[in-house]
Order: sequence, then C-alpha cells, then structure tokens
Amino acid sequence: MANSHKDVGKKRSPIDSLSSLLGLVSMWGVPVVVCVIFYEVTMRYVFVSPTLWANELSLWICGGVYLLAGVYAMRKRSHIRITVIYDVAPRWLQHVFDLISVALLGVYVMALVWGSYTDAVRKLISWETFGTAWDPPIPATLKPLLLISFVLIVVQAISNLIMDWKDGESES
Repeated sequence: MANSHKDVGKKRSPIDSLSSLLGLVSMWGVPVVVCVIFYEVTMRYVFVSPTLWANELSLWICGGVYLLAGVYAMRKRSHIRITVIYDVAPRWLQHVFDLISVALLGVYVMALVWGSYTDAVRKLISWETFGTAWDPPIPATLKPLLLISFVLIVVQAISNLIMDWKDGESES
C-alpha cells in the first residue's frame, strides 16, 4: 500500500464509503460510552444507587466501536506497518509486500470465519445473552459483528491494494 495517499479522504469505491460510514457510527459510540459511565459514576457515588446495566452497556458499545473502528482504520491506512524496509524498496517490491500482506490477512480472516461461523450463527439464532442481572445479548450481537467487521477489513484492504496499484500506474 503506497506510502503517500493524497486522496485517502476521498470516497473512491463503495467499500470506502461504507468504511467511512462505519467510522462515523463508531465515532459517536465513544461519547455515548462516556455519558453512560458518567451516569453510572454519578448514580453510584452521589446518589448511592448503582445501575445494573451501565457496565454491560459500556462493554457492548465499546466492543462494537472497536470492531467498526478497525474497518475505518484500514480505510484510512492507519494500521500498524513496519516501514523501514518498505520505504526503501523499489515500487515493484512494494507491490509484492502489499500483495503478501493482503494475502496473509485474507488467509487469517478466512480461518477465523471458518472456525467461528457456526458459533456466531448459533449465538445469533439463540439470541445468547451475557448472563448478568441485566443480561444483554452481547454474544449474540458482537460475535457476528466480529466476523462481519473482519471480512469488511479484508475487502477494504483489497480495495486499498487495487487503488494503490492504480495510483502507482498513473505516477509512472
């Protein structure tokens, strides 16, 4: 994935648009969690009346934020990369590195989906809950979201790869 991205902020493909939307949705989850925690702290320490639901709700929202933010991070190319070798490599070798990294990511996600799909569907269909006093359906929602977000990360990585290679051709 090319080092300079003049148009990273532009929407260039449908997955870019979806990733940007998911990033916006996840961005709004953070202040919601802050409000939930503020409410819980106020109720617990000022009014001595703790809630049964605030901790689970904050875990639930944070889980979703984390997963959706991963898709957005891939869109913005803000994932971790070791650039010491990549930056000094010729462009053709950078393409090879890009292809290897996307292929390895794809293999990892395929293995994750292969191993977790049945469990995720079972949790969703049975509407598995968290097992606490409030008992929200955290497993039923986050397990499928995990698989969906990882697949979207791979699709975004492939889109980035294609766009970067197209950008590289126009620079030549």
